[in-house]
Amino acid sequence: MNMQAMLKQAQKLKSEMEKTQNEINNMKFEGNSSLVSVIVDGTKKVLSVTIKSSDLDKDDIEMLGDMVTIAINEAMDKVDKIIEEKMGPYTNGMPGLF
Repeated sequence: MNMQAMLKQAQKLKSEMEKTQNEINNMKFEGNSSLVSVIVDGTKKVLSVTIKSSDLDKDDIEMLGDMVTIAINEAMDKVDKIIEEKMGPYTNGMPGLF
């Protein structure tokens, strides 16, 4: 393969990677626990936190913090999974590129 063909292939790969990354960035991921729902986008920015119950008493406040953490982490795990699935073919399993 000559240098020009390799350069053209690299440019095509870069374009495909950018398209895939933009697709991921625009996706929404939801994490849930029993009282909390969190939505993040593909850049891992938290878009919303919804508390599902207004019947919280004082004892539930501490537990609510734990539930928010669980829901956020679940949503972030979903982002990581999609990034790995969609970007894996471009990175050949090399961690940390995206």
